[in-house]
Amino acid sequence: MELATKGQLRWAFLRWAMVTVPLIVLLGFASSQVAPSGEQSRWYMALAKPALNPPGWVFPIAWTALYVMMGLALAMIVNARGSRYRGLAILLFVVQMLLNLVWTPVFFGAHLVFAAFLIIVAMFVVALVTTLVFGRIRTAAAWLMVPYLAWLCFAGALNFGIMQLNPNAEALVPSSSDAQMTI
Repeated sequence: MELATKGQLRWAFLRWAMVTVPLIVLLGFASSQVAPSGEQSRWYMALAKPALNPPGWVFPIAWTALYVMMGLALAMIVNARGSRYRGLAILLFVVQMLLNLVWTPVFFGAHLVFAAFLIIVAMFVVALVTTLVFGRIRTAAAWLMVPYLAWLCFAGALNFGIMQLNPNAEALVPSSSDAQMTI
């Protein structure tokens, strides 16, 4: 049996990171393009927002940094061949990522604030379990997920605050798909 050198392991990780980081960032960006979000959304701009709502420019910076860290964490796990938890960890990551990608169209596209809150709660639970399983494989991968967990708590609090301040949020402004063109 031949063992890989540290250099070979590092290169294998970097090859995976060159795939996983852009993939996760691209998926996050694509999800944000499904429906106008943030300051591009008339509906969102009309909502009453909690005091802890940051300026709009914070969101793309935060999400990009989080997606990069998530991509690096995933690369570490994918590169951990031989770990008995690797398959489970990858599956859990995919599930939490799918929930992540669904949140934006549900919140900003469908204006379903309560459904989006339930999605973010489920996303946090699955991301927490993912992080714990990552920790059984690579401690560094789990630590790279911690800022994401913290952000999900913050995003959940924002979502909850918007839900409380806007009980009829879905009816606040007609969605763009309801708009009719007149001649």
